[in-house]
Amino acid sequence: AFGWFWIGFYLVRGEQLILGPFQGDVACSRIAKGRGVCGTAWAKAHTLVVPDVDKFPGHIACSSSSRSEIVVPLVGDGVVKAVLDIDSDTLATFDEIDQYYLELLCSHLSKALYA
Repeated sequence: AFGWFWIGFYLVRGEQLILGPFQGDVACSRIAKGRGVCGTAWAKAHTLVVPDVDKFPGHIACSSSSRSEIVVPLVGDGVVKAVLDIDSDTLATFDEIDQYYLELLCSHLSKALYA
C-alpha cells in the first residue's frame, strides 16, 4: 500500500540486532550495535531518516535495491528493545511526516510490548 519494498523489525539480543518479523526478501539476519543504519539508530536511540543509503557511512547493503531508509527504535524501560526498519527502492522516500507517524506507531507498540 505504501510502495515500500521491505519492512521489518530487528530485535535486540545481547549486542546484536536479530531479524524478527518482516515483509519482503530475506535480509541481513544479524547486525552489530553501531553498524549500518539499524545498528546506528539502536546505538543512538533515535530515528534515522536516510534519503540516500549510498551516502550513509558504513551502510550495510542487505539489498542492492535499497535507495532510502528509515529506522525507528522501540524503547522500553529507557532501553532500545527493537528497531523498525523500512527500505524504499526510491531516493528520499521518507520525510518528517513519515518520521512523526512511525515514531507514534512505535511508541504505541513499545507501550503494548514492553510496559
